[in-house]
Amino acid sequence: MATEQDEPMQMQMDELQSILRKVERSVFRLETLSSYTAPGEADLLRAFNDGHPMPPRGPDTDPWLRMLADSVQAGRHWSRVHLLDRPLTDYLRFEILGYQGNVAAGEDVRIADRADAPETLSALTRDFWLLDDALGVVIEYDGDGRRLSMEPTRDVGGFVDQRNLAMAHSVPLLDYLPTVQDELRRSW
Repeated sequence: MATEQDEPMQMQMDELQSILRKVERSVFRLETLSSYTAPGEADLLRAFNDGHPMPPRGPDTDPWLRMLADSVQAGRHWSRVHLLDRPLTDYLRFEILGYQGNVAAGEDVRIADRADAPETLSALTRDFWLLDDALGVVIEYDGDGRRLSMEPTRDVGGFVDQRNLAMAHSVPLLDYLPTVQDELRRSW
């Protein structure tokens, strides 16, 4: 018989943000999807796909980036790797350009192309956060990239290994951008 302790605990985004504000050393995020459906991005993505320029993003205009910048200024290390496929989807073009705000706020944003990655890395399909190498948050999505759940876990050994593999086989965003310049250029 299952007990309450056996049930996975689900986390909401505001709970994750609260924990992120309390991180002592490091935050890592692995992203593996080619498209995400986030309610807060819908209008921006639609405008981007209609050919409008992206509004500037920075700590002064975006609360998430303010939190990130404050955390980095307090000595914490933030990094993420987006494992992706080419050609870039419309969403990835949008996200890659948007990441420049994260970099400006102090996050080490990196890209790993599945075509160039070892099989062990290219096979990863599960998004997660790793906080202080002590707490993992596994994120489940539906087929359209809508977040279904976030489940915290203290069993982080596999996440540490995946982070190390992803970091070793990725390049900084600013080094990656010139390699996809043609895909980022608009054809309209």
